[in-house]
Amino acid sequence: MNPMSPAQIELSGIERVFHLGDSEVHALRNLQLTIGAGEYVAVMGPSGSGKSTLLNLLGLLDRPNTGTYLLEGRDVTTLTPDEQARVRSERIGFVFQSFHLVPRLSAAENIALPMMLAGLAPAQRAVRVAQALKDYGLENRADHRPDELSGGQRQRVAIARATIMQPAMILADEPTGNLDRTTGEEVVRLLEELNTRGVTLIVVTHDPHLGARAHRQLLMEDGAVKQDSSQAPCAAPT
Repeated sequence: MNPMSPAQIELSGIERVFHLGDSEVHALRNLQLTIGAGEYVAVMGPSGSGKSTLLNLLGLLDRPNTGTYLLEGRDVTTLTPDEQARVRSERIGFVFQSFHLVPRLSAAENIALPMMLAGLAPAQRAVRVAQALKDYGLENRADHRPDELSGGQRQRVAIARATIMQPAMILADEPTGNLDRTTGEEVVRLLEELNTRGVTLIVVTHDPHLGARAHRQLLMEDGAVKQDSSQAPCAAPT
């Protein structure tokens, strides 16, 4: 599977505020961030630091209150919901800790789902699904439902589904969280192989071992990037 050109991301002045009763929670605070096309980035930090909010915003599952998000030079915050859905379908793949597979569908049907939603012809879907099943070692599990698969097999189905539309960017939220160490290593290698082919890979994780594998680490705290391994640390105040 050859991805389209990888995605470049530019966030400027991003604020995301949630209203809980009478209080305001600033999930993202004046975020300034550029991620180059084809980068492999780990987003780390404690619970409540803004990691998941950032991932949802990057994936166009949420909108900022203020600021601009340029994806491949296009301000996607100004798009209509239908236009954002099309960008998600064509340019972004998601991999979640809990797999998010459709229980009643087989592995092959789960993988085909994004193509069905995008209106691809059945013959084209069949060719792509067959190749994905082969690529991810799932040929003998094509007709199995998720409850008949191991955790590692389910995550491989989820990755195949995330990449079947040949996206420019993969967003992975704790992709090894429900897997044992050996299976998790296998899943990470699959994601890293996609990155070597040019896909922009952004992984949210609590696992320092997984985070260290990325080429760039972002440490978030209180809705802001506290540390960025691509930049020199700030000098201590005198």
